[in-house]
Amino acid sequence: MDRRDLLKYMALSPLAAGGLLTGADAQAGELEALPPPATDFLNGRSPEEQDRDAALAQQKFFSEAELKTIGQLAELIIPADDKSGGATEAGVPAFIEFMAKDQPNLQTPLRGGLRWLDNQASKQFGKLFVDCADAQKTALLDQIAYPELAKPEMKPGVSFFNLMRGLTATGYFTTEIGFKYLDYRGNKPNVWDGVPQEVLDKYGLKYDPIYSKK
Repeated sequence: MDRRDLLKYMALSPLAAGGLLTGADAQAGELEALPPPATDFLNGRSPEEQDRDAALAQQKFFSEAELKTIGQLAELIIPADDKSGGATEAGVPAFIEFMAKDQPNLQTPLRGGLRWLDNQASKQFGKLFVDCADAQKTALLDQIAYPELAKPEMKPGVSFFNLMRGLTATGYFTTEIGFKYLDYRGNKPNVWDGVPQEVLDKYGLKYDPIYSKK
């Protein structure tokens, strides 16, 4: 069962309850005839999706030189700091490699953008982007990182940088490192112990004695 079918069954669940409550035997009979939802999903991925992911993992799109450039560029977009690791530690280059294979429409913009970046680095500094000094890399990226300030001839670079910035942020903030950086806790079971006393005191409120013990 694919994700679309699973969502369909989820949508039917309240209808099934309503049909049983109102005695709509025909509707209940139709719902009972539906096959049970699949239970072999892994991290929300169907078996078919898992097989496809495994097949993509065996393929390789970017060259080692291209991945090195992607890694340096991603690290400049989200560098490591004293709070957390940067984009490369979070595995962003591998994420972008996967996305290029998962969504082939990204391949030409990404590969073309990498070549554009090297061409500009060669024109301005006489070397490939990865061989430039940090100040030179920053100077080049400053020319394409702010669309409203970019010169018309830099528009291809602006489009590429926007794409890389979005992929880098997506790859970074969907990893454990990114979650910790955001202090994202997710949905976790807990125990509701009422409004904190300091909040109640702040607004001059208090629980009825009958509830305080609960």
